[in-house]
Amino acid sequence: MFARVIQACLRYFDRTFLDLGRQMRWSYLPPLMVYMAYGVSGITGIVGTFYVKEYLSLSAQDLAALGFWAMLPWAIKLPIGHAVDLLWRWKAWLVWAGALLVFASFSIMVGLIGERAAMEAIMSANSWYQLSVLIAPLGFVLQDVVADAMTVEAVPHFDAQGSPIDPAARRAMNTTMQTLGRVAIIGGLAAVALANVAMFEGVEKLDAAAKQAIYLKIYSVALCVPLLSVAGVLLASWMRLREEKRLAALGIDADAMRHGLPDEGDEGITRPNWLILGGSIAFAGISIGLGMARVKYGQELIFVLSATVILFLMWRLAREMTPEMGATLIGTSLITFAFRATPSTGAGVGWWQIDVLGFDQQFLSILDLIAYGLTLAGLFGFRRLMAEKSIAWNVIMLSLVGTALSLPTLAMAFNLHHWTAAMTGGVVDARFIAVFNTALESPLGQIAMVQGLAWIAITAPPRLKATYFAVMASFSNLALSAGQLGTKYLNQIFVLTREVKDANGLVTTPANYNDLQALLITAILLGLILPIGAVGLAKLRRWQSG
Repeated sequence: MFARVIQACLRYFDRTFLDLGRQMRWSYLPPLMVYMAYGVSGITGIVGTFYVKEYLSLSAQDLAALGFWAMLPWAIKLPIGHAVDLLWRWKAWLVWAGALLVFASFSIMVGLIGERAAMEAIMSANSWYQLSVLIAPLGFVLQDVVADAMTVEAVPHFDAQGSPIDPAARRAMNTTMQTLGRVAIIGGLAAVALANVAMFEGVEKLDAAAKQAIYLKIYSVALCVPLLSVAGVLLASWMRLREEKRLAALGIDADAMRHGLPDEGDEGITRPNWLILGGSIAFAGISIGLGMARVKYGQELIFVLSATVILFLMWRLAREMTPEMGATLIGTSLITFAFRATPSTGAGVGWWQIDVLGFDQQFLSILDLIAYGLTLAGLFGFRRLMAEKSIAWNVIMLSLVGTALSLPTLAMAFNLHHWTAAMTGGVVDARFIAVFNTALESPLGQIAMVQGLAWIAITAPPRLKATYFAVMASFSNLALSAGQLGTKYLNQIFVLTREVKDANGLVTTPANYNDLQALLITAILLGLILPIGAVGLAKLRRWQSG
């Protein structure tokens, strides 16, 4: 009996973890390196949170509004995606451009922390920080569009002998590719979380100057992050040349093999879609104009405009599909949008955890390390679930579980941790509850994302892989922009403030967390109602999900 249990556990471990490693192909490595660069950039996450809290005067709603603008490049990926399809031979230049923007963003923060007086002689510290936050996403979007398209190209349509690969096997490869993409991002985040734990050792005993030196060191290390994505495209170029030589030796057309298509002649050439390019450039110009002019309700106008453009493009895509596939596109998009559009509580809850619960930089880094480590395990462990269950089923499950796992934080807002600490001799305190909650919650958020990316990769037209990925990703990222708007509204209704002092040490804004409980309850209810309501609507209209 015991031997059978051991054998069953070993089979599960082999099927869940080792099998994914066996499915890894060298062709997957270049896009994974670009994805990992995005994950490694998270090394500045904890530092950014504390720097804003300790040295800047931005409010929670200011940061939520900034988050909307930072998400805007992700919502307008379409012209970049189409440009990648048109300039696929020169895709490396886009990655280089993205790397330069990311480098510039981190350089601003290095200057702001190390030479604040000199930077403020040009413009305010708040403005420098906002500029840094806004240009980094532009760089990551450029690189992400290329990586998304590279994932489609990385999954072969033919085996080594030139025989077509079974569609079911290719679907499994796409799921594996997208799972590995998430593993690369989360693995990068986990690695830098571990680095942060080490770098923040003993931070609670340091004075302000010593803490600032650590902040500067971390941002200086982050300057090396863009090199990883650049190395990915260089590796892809070398691997492509090697593969073309191998295929030529077999007498097989290398271009047809790479795209999974027969020799197409002129029909295989991607031609400019001036409606996409012109409309997207006009949209980008209007968005920038509204943002710089500080038009009232400018964010809402941009959101409506971007939603109109993206929905029109999705409608055009749906017209090119079979009725069944078009209905699936609508259902999958609606459910994914609702799941990702749920607003968060904003920066104020983090400030409360720092000020009231006493979470310092190292402890938050430990929470990140636990979260990312268990998320990696979850991506492996739930891989079969992602392949076998529909997106609708998983969204319902994730919404219910996510709601349940939000309750410990809500309970601490009602001072439950004081009671548990008193009952357990100080063992089950706020930090214990936070660690336990993080361990349970961490793997959940990536499941629906991997499913959605795999579905997009499976249905992407080979000649328009970047454009198709960009349209669908733009819609998904539009949901995140909607979530940022919702977060801003919640922070306008339920105002949380941390203590802010001026240069003379005088308190200009007192700490106020009186609305914390109402904010948490509202956010939890929205996170439950919106996704499940979208699934119900899709079922009512008989729209299937991928």
